[in-house]
Amino acid sequence: MGLIEAQDVRKVYRRGSEEVVVLDGLSLQIGEAEFVALMGPSGSGKTTLLNLIGGIDSPTSGSLRVGGTDISTLKGRDLARWRSRNIGYIFQLYNLIPVLSAIQNVELPLLLVKMSGKERVERARTALDIVGLGDRLKHLPRQLSGGQEQRVAIARALVSDPTVLLADEPTGDLDRKSGEEILNLMERLNKEFKKTIVMVTHDPHAAERASRRLQLDKGVLS
Repeated sequence: MGLIEAQDVRKVYRRGSEEVVVLDGLSLQIGEAEFVALMGPSGSGKTTLLNLIGGIDSPTSGSLRVGGTDISTLKGRDLARWRSRNIGYIFQLYNLIPVLSAIQNVELPLLLVKMSGKERVERARTALDIVGLGDRLKHLPRQLSGGQEQRVAIARALVSDPTVLLADEPTGDLDRKSGEEILNLMERLNKEFKKTIVMVTHDPHAAERASRRLQLDKGVLS
């Protein structure tokens, strides 16, 4: 049994009277501690699939289980609670809050969890240590390089110890050297910390870091 199991998942968007099929009967399994790269042309459904796995969107039909929970049946507060415990999201754009320090940005997801302020700070400090920024706790985003900002974003995704890390073009906005450093970090999170990672990328070089590569085209896996 996979950690992530999609069965006959369809995702259809409606634009007026027109139906746009983004995912068409997709089935897949991703095991615990796998590092999977999702590739495919623009508009092939990669980000949509990532959003479904993360509970940001829900399938039109079919079932989607993550860690044994059928998330296609969760709604509202239950879904938000599940997401905060199980999913860490890394975006192409770092989405850091400019007026907050690195450690304050990393603490943000923990505000949704019952936890003392002291424990929050310790967890955030540990996450920043893991990504190699233990000496940048008080720095604001504008005082960091792009690669360092993405590390803060990864620490924020890690801080709640999620079941799955979802990364949408995590190196897409970085130069080659910074991109390599982020890929090295993701590989380490997978191998050393046994994190399950699903990464959307258009870069074959980045995809080579994954243990498995999946190709999406017109909403179908090949």
